[in-house]
Amino acid sequence: MLLRFRVANVRSLRDEQELSFVVPQGEESDAARTLTLSDGKSLQVYPLLGIFGANASGKSNVIVALKKMKEAVLGSYAQWTSYQGIPREEFALDPKSVAESTFYEADFVLEDGVRWTYGFELGPRVVESEWLHAYPKGRRQVWLDRDATRDNVFEFPGDRIHDRALLARTTRPNALLLSRAANDNHQQLTRIYDWFNQNLWDVTPETERTQREAYTARQLLDERARDRIEELLRVADLGIRGAEVEQRPGQTPLVRLLHGSDSDEPVALDWQRESFGTRSWFALIGPLLLALDKGAVLLIDELDSSLHPRFAAEVLRLFQAPWINTKGAQLVFTSHAPSLLKSPRGGRPLEPGQIWLTEKDAGGATELYPLSDAEPGPDEDLMDSYLAGAFGAVPKVTQGQIGRRVMSALAEEAERS
Repeated sequence: MLLRFRVANVRSLRDEQELSFVVPQGEESDAARTLTLSDGKSLQVYPLLGIFGANASGKSNVIVALKKMKEAVLGSYAQWTSYQGIPREEFALDPKSVAESTFYEADFVLEDGVRWTYGFELGPRVVESEWLHAYPKGRRQVWLDRDATRDNVFEFPGDRIHDRALLARTTRPNALLLSRAANDNHQQLTRIYDWFNQNLWDVTPETERTQREAYTARQLLDERARDRIEELLRVADLGIRGAEVEQRPGQTPLVRLLHGSDSDEPVALDWQRESFGTRSWFALIGPLLLALDKGAVLLIDELDSSLHPRFAAEVLRLFQAPWINTKGAQLVFTSHAPSLLKSPRGGRPLEPGQIWLTEKDAGGATELYPLSDAEPGPDEDLMDSYLAGAFGAVPKVTQGQIGRRVMSALAEEAERS
């Protein structure tokens, strides 16, 4: 499970920002899961976090940063070349940022309950630093300490990593040692590499929909998966009773959804006649169920962009419900929809600690912070307070302001002409 993610100098995330799934000590949570660590201690960990904020406030950049870290781990050894430099997207509004390093760090727990911290700093052409720490008995063990400014760049305190000399000799200055080790299927370090490979799955509802539709369609051919897919279609109240699926050799299975009608017999509609919302929900179901089955960390940017709020709320329920999310899957999503902060009949679908907000300062840099920092009252309506600007992270636009500015600009243009 992912515990924390830290990042700096990536797009609008200029200064170090942290996204945490861990419930702060002293706070109680009904949504969190108890994660037992290898030293016998336990942590309360949220199954999902939602990032809210105004347009261009940096919400999506948090998702991008998570993806960039994964891409670096998976591709630095095979894809980064010395003549092209290290691919980065540093903060663009301050010229000094080009010369500063880009920072990534992730805390996570593997299946055996051991907590790990892995991170690195990337310069324009070299890996400035890289580190790996383990906490098998609660105390930190330093496995790797890399510093490009030292004569002895790689240090392995405790000599815990096998083949240290070979790894140090064959890791290029512009590649991560973790990527290099995984290339040779290193017995110890490949486990860390595999965590990144098997997590941080990216889904953007408005893109790659055709591919995700095809994946969900193929899942319908499996009886167990089919039952769950049809149930999710029915729960979303689309008037759908089931689905027909036809296997076609070498092609995507042909799907027709069965809709209720005035007669007793359901009506099968051609796929192209289904609504955009129905197709978007169908395309999302396959990846959602796969993440739940694998216990993976799923990233969804703009969850509400092509989904009705009811569908978006259903996604949250899947990850929140312990009887459904039995493998410890996690979700990070961004959204504009304040309706996700309030249930239709009142109550809070998300706790304050699960709600993270983004706001830009005068220099264009994003600040990321949990709503719990604002200490809302236990009975406070989070949606109303958020829309009123009590927590920040909303557009600073007064009612009618945009219209007045448009009319003023038109009047000025008329005077000039």
